[in-house]
Amino acid sequence: MEQASMTRVIPSFTYSRVPGLLKAAPLWESYGFALAETRKTFRSMCVHRKAKSFRRVKCMITADVDAATFPSFLPPEVMELRDINARALASRIIRLPVQTKFSEKPIMTSCVKPTIMNNGFSPLLLLHGFDSSCLEWRNAYHKLEEANLESWAFDVLGWGFSNSEDLASFGVEAKREHLYEFWKSYIRRPMVLVGASLGGAVAIDFTLAYPEVVSKLVLINAQCYAEGTGKMATFPKLLAYAGVSILKSVFLRVYANTLVYYKVPWDRIIDQMKIGRLHCFMPGWTSAAVDFMLSGGYNVASCVSEVKKDTLIIWGKEDIILEKDTPQKFMQDLPNAKVAYIDECGHLPHVEKPDNVVALISEFCST
Repeated sequence: MEQASMTRVIPSFTYSRVPGLLKAAPLWESYGFALAETRKTFRSMCVHRKAKSFRRVKCMITADVDAATFPSFLPPEVMELRDINARALASRIIRLPVQTKFSEKPIMTSCVKPTIMNNGFSPLLLLHGFDSSCLEWRNAYHKLEEANLESWAFDVLGWGFSNSEDLASFGVEAKREHLYEFWKSYIRRPMVLVGASLGGAVAIDFTLAYPEVVSKLVLINAQCYAEGTGKMATFPKLLAYAGVSILKSVFLRVYANTLVYYKVPWDRIIDQMKIGRLHCFMPGWTSAAVDFMLSGGYNVASCVSEVKKDTLIIWGKEDIILEKDTPQKFMQDLPNAKVAYIDECGHLPHVEKPDNVVALISEFCST
């Protein structure tokens, strides 16, 4: 954590000089502390100028972030985000009450509500991936609005920024019911479900349970053929909590970011990590993550072929997370599906190639 806090004030050019993230701290020390006595005067001048540069960059970043107004229920770490689109979307997150059968009180559910309503097309409901949040749609959301598409960015129960402290269950059934009650309360029309990564499994599961609610499906590098949480479902609870603490770690999140994208400059990796990790600071996140892990997770592989909806499969061709033949499996199982590949794109096309994704979704919704 000490190293992570230090990287907050290191400007982006630091990483272009250093091949490894972990070398950032020694580089900082070489600027500020490792001054050779024989060159004291010269190096002091250099350090003074460099420190002024660092302070100027830090002030610019802080002023820019402070200009945004974030909802009070977000973790204070939201102030550390530098990504313009992430800050803009975070400032629009709201909470709406959703009453479910498994909760005594309404669940204050986080989402981004559309400014465009009833435009003649079916509304879109955007589902993020495993242990993520609606901020996953930061690069695509405003482009969907520009395309005149009514879009709801929804936080799946147990992830994101909803109030989940007093809930007892975060398994598949709870997630499904929560999503349905949200739809019944606020959307109330057949919708296009857009699921990215594990959000694709959420979409498949929901569509099979409530086919009348879904008009079409969009699956973006969807993880639908994995066996839930696998062996983790059999972990003792204490071991599950230990695993979840690792899931939150800076090291693991940084490493994951090097895998999910095709090409991301090092100066963006840290901020991408902070965006993807922000919801982990929410009260109740740990318990929710453990409950989902022990519940067994989503197992929809044997059910995919039961979906009869028109489906668009969007696939980043350089995805190294999922099997290369996954799009072919979808085409075999879904008779009404078509595949659109995106070149030079990894596991998260809606983050890496939002223009391509929005164009494909817009065309799909208009036909």
